[in-house]
Amino acid sequence: MPFDDQLRPDTSALYTDLYQLTMLQAYWREDMDEPAVFDLFVRRLKDRHYLVACGLEQALEFLETLSFSEAALDHLATQDPFEPAFLDWLADFEFTGDVYAVPEGTPVFPDEPLVEVVAPIGEAQLAETFLLNQITFQTTIASKASRIVEAAQLDGEDRIVADFGMRRTHGTDAAVKGARAAYVAGIDATSNMAAGQAYDLPVTGTMAHSYVEAHDSEVEAFRAFSALYPETILLVDTYDTLDGVRKVIDLMNETGDEVQVRGIRLDSGDLAELARSSRTLLDEAGLTDIMIFASGGLDEHTIADLLDRGAPIDGFGVGTRMGTSADQPALDTAYKLSGYAGTPRMKLAPEKSNLPGRKQVVRQYEDGTAVRDVIATEDEQTNGAPLLERVMADGKRTEAGAPRPLSAIREHAAARLDELPSRLRAPTANPEDYDVVLSDALETRVADTRDALAETMAAEAA
Repeated sequence: MPFDDQLRPDTSALYTDLYQLTMLQAYWREDMDEPAVFDLFVRRLKDRHYLVACGLEQALEFLETLSFSEAALDHLATQDPFEPAFLDWLADFEFTGDVYAVPEGTPVFPDEPLVEVVAPIGEAQLAETFLLNQITFQTTIASKASRIVEAAQLDGEDRIVADFGMRRTHGTDAAVKGARAAYVAGIDATSNMAAGQAYDLPVTGTMAHSYVEAHDSEVEAFRAFSALYPETILLVDTYDTLDGVRKVIDLMNETGDEVQVRGIRLDSGDLAELARSSRTLLDEAGLTDIMIFASGGLDEHTIADLLDRGAPIDGFGVGTRMGTSADQPALDTAYKLSGYAGTPRMKLAPEKSNLPGRKQVVRQYEDGTAVRDVIATEDEQTNGAPLLERVMADGKRTEAGAPRPLSAIREHAAARLDELPSRLRAPTANPEDYDVVLSDALETRVADTRDALAETMAAEAA
């Protein structure tokens, strides 16, 4: 188990909200243990044109190992709401249900179940907090990272994009899981050593301004660093950016083949203008192979603007705005009951309703391009490719839910993203350009469930 996942037997069952446990005790007391269906989905996209599903691996590991340790039970015994007999029952608790999910890296849209849990109601209820925590966060970061990668490649050039976000993410777990999600979405490498160890990610990095400042001269810093790290990238904007570029050129001329600097990094100022001027200086010196790497407050919009302005930039380091998904730091995810004891259930509250019963999402294609998603009932025959797979059965992972190398998940994401219409992959795309519709059978189920609820409410009011 990667050390960062923090799924420790003595505490993992407590990664939940109090009300999940109070409901679990209430279900236990009332002998309510019939199968329930819960859907994890996103209600609306807001400023996104598609989402990239991510975080399933951690969700399945949690469910497969879910149990209450003696330490966890001792802690719960100090809390007023819990009866000793309930805690005795928890000592043998385990997840025994089925889970259906879209594979990690799959583009998804509003109201489509990313995960569907079918289990005795208490078990399915207890899963809510952890599943929302992991899948919401990693899907948020993967979706943001995908937009950034798309922006860096809008003109067809394959530019490097690296994750520099660890210093400002919201804690170490977020930094490591964020790097994982970004890699799934297409980021090439991370500066985060913990993520590199945990998930075997490529790691990358250059130097900080402090290294240059600590030396008596900029060129001395460049000489020492490049001698120690051949093929390095030198940070040139500590004092005067173009003067820094000239010092790199002088160093290369001075040392010849002894020092092979791979590139320079620009981190401040007008990056487009500085990149053009730096490229001119380097090319005039015959250093056409030296790349220009940019960082500093970047996201998909600034990257697209730089490339629109013709900036000759070969790679980008993206930090805070990706690691925190600064423009949309959370998704409007929900985990809602959609069936219990064989009966469809739904919430009727305005803006927060959900689709009743078990479901399947079918993606339809024309000439290899995804054109429409149909949310259908679970056994309905609908043309297209079904997205939901059974990843757990009776509390154990199926072949579809078995752990996969992150490289395979990344390849799946790239292939599925390539199937989206090109109009969805620009930073300024219209999210309404892709159709998500309900099948006739699901429309009927929604209407019937609403009618049944209306009758029940009318009878209660009478």
